[in-house]
Amino acid sequence: MKKYVSIIALSVSAALSLGACSSPAPSASVDSAVVAQSESEKANALFESIFMDNVMASPISQTYLGIKKDQDKWGDYGESAFAEELARNQRHLAQLEALNPDALDPQTLISYRLMKQRLEQAIEDHQWRHYRYPINQMYGVQSTTASFLINQHRITSVEDAKAYISRLNGIEGRFDQVIEELKIREAKGIVAPRFVFPYAISDSQNILAGAPFEAGEDSTLLADFKAKLASLELEEAERQALITEAEAALKGPVAKGYGKLVVFLEGQYQRASDDAGAWKFPEGERFYNNALARTTTTDLTAEQIHEMGLKDVARIHDEMRAIMVKVGFEGDLQAFFEFMRTDSQFYLDNDDAGRAAYLGQAERYIGDMNERLDEVFGVKPKAPLVVKKVEAFREKSAGKAFYQQPSPDGSRPGFFYANLYDMANMPTYQLEALAFHEGIPGHHMQIAIAQELEQMPKFRRFGGYTAYIEGWGLYSEYLPKEMGFYQDPYSDFGRLAMELWRACRLVVDTGLHAKRWTREEAIDYLASNTPNPEGDVVKAIERYIVMPSQATAYKVGMMRLLELRADAQTQLGDQFDLRGFHDVVLANGPLPLNVLDEQVALWVESQKLAL
Repeated sequence: MKKYVSIIALSVSAALSLGACSSPAPSASVDSAVVAQSESEKANALFESIFMDNVMASPISQTYLGIKKDQDKWGDYGESAFAEELARNQRHLAQLEALNPDALDPQTLISYRLMKQRLEQAIEDHQWRHYRYPINQMYGVQSTTASFLINQHRITSVEDAKAYISRLNGIEGRFDQVIEELKIREAKGIVAPRFVFPYAISDSQNILAGAPFEAGEDSTLLADFKAKLASLELEEAERQALITEAEAALKGPVAKGYGKLVVFLEGQYQRASDDAGAWKFPEGERFYNNALARTTTTDLTAEQIHEMGLKDVARIHDEMRAIMVKVGFEGDLQAFFEFMRTDSQFYLDNDDAGRAAYLGQAERYIGDMNERLDEVFGVKPKAPLVVKKVEAFREKSAGKAFYQQPSPDGSRPGFFYANLYDMANMPTYQLEALAFHEGIPGHHMQIAIAQELEQMPKFRRFGGYTAYIEGWGLYSEYLPKEMGFYQDPYSDFGRLAMELWRACRLVVDTGLHAKRWTREEAIDYLASNTPNPEGDVVKAIERYIVMPSQATAYKVGMMRLLELRADAQTQLGDQFDLRGFHDVVLANGPLPLNVLDEQVALWVESQKLAL
């Protein structure tokens, strides 16, 4: 791919040279057009170069994009990597600032602004590089290392298999770097709360369960390696030799790496506290305010977000009471919540049949929506979507549901993951909204379309802004209501329950990280104000604790999308086109909310001119 980038750069350079030699200059306007085109081409070549420079610095990023150059490596995880990233960002910013933004075409100017903002913020945020937990129950290195090999490292050749083994051999060194990073953070007073450690230790021990570590069925990684190897046409002796190499790597560097990590985590667990919020960090308030600005792409304060949440919780509770009347429930809202938590009609059996039924229903909801997409969308994704349950080794600690994007080359579909570890945490009345959020028209629709915008620079196709992405996901739960879905009032209650969940997030995230709520206070608030089961509530609060500000993105983003749509409808009246609105939101890829405002405003003005 490095060669590919060089060819692009050379082609652009050659095109510019030819243009300079052969283009006549009959007027100033023609000269201006040539200059604008030249500067835009230079800019887009630079965007590509910057994107690929970052990708090629990360073997993991390469694998996500299907590049196999460094697929036998992990890349550095530590101070040298931070320093190299800062130097790269500073170099890229200097290159970008050498361009003339006044000479760029409109779409390239958006890209320029986004890239400049991204680089400036990354450089500014270098000061916060230690303000995250490398080991946590959501995306900790102890689980993502294994899940990356399983879900991303494809084996279609012997070379791929040997690269997989090389990565197994590299796990000990990788975890040595992780432990050093944990020590640096601890010296600064940045240690995960105590509740994180049992999860992380359990995840690690699960990787070491089974053959070749002990007698029994194959371990998770050995089973994955063998299954992938089975698709290759190999002589049996060669196949067995590769398996023997993998087993040696597992019993050696993998076992040693995870073993050392477990020992360190057991020790750090004894030194950790129960303090949950970012306020406990040095300069924690300033860090959290910065995190809110990055997450929401707004200037909303923690206090404003907290009050927005309280107000929205009250509004949704009123809509839920209307559904109580509709279904003839006698009692108050808390009693209805208890009914929804406990009545067996809303829960499938906690066995293979129940799990299969859940996945099947999710596929049906997505299929029904797929058939009606043309009513509300002009642009649709090409990549398929697969519904899948979370793998056994990480289901105890993973979130309730999440989305994994397809590979750019089409070799891997998008995945809607459902965590079916305990079916008591997966009520069927929420399944319809969950399928729309994670699948279609939610994350799969938005993320797959973004990846498929081939005219866009890669950093826009594969990047993201949480408020935009999660705001779209939550908006995608609401849109089907307008289309006539949620015919079952309990399913409509599920939609409201999921919206309520996100409104409560505004309250508890700011409560935890700005108002010094304890983990228990946040759990109590979420349990009292939502119908979700206890397991759901605890897992969610623990997620918000280790990801400061992230939970605020959903509601802030959804509210802004609905405000933009309502404003466009007001201005355009009967001429408002919902398909056109959705297409302008999706066709520019992920955007900060302030830039999205501008794009929708431009679309509205273009629609007015067309009237």
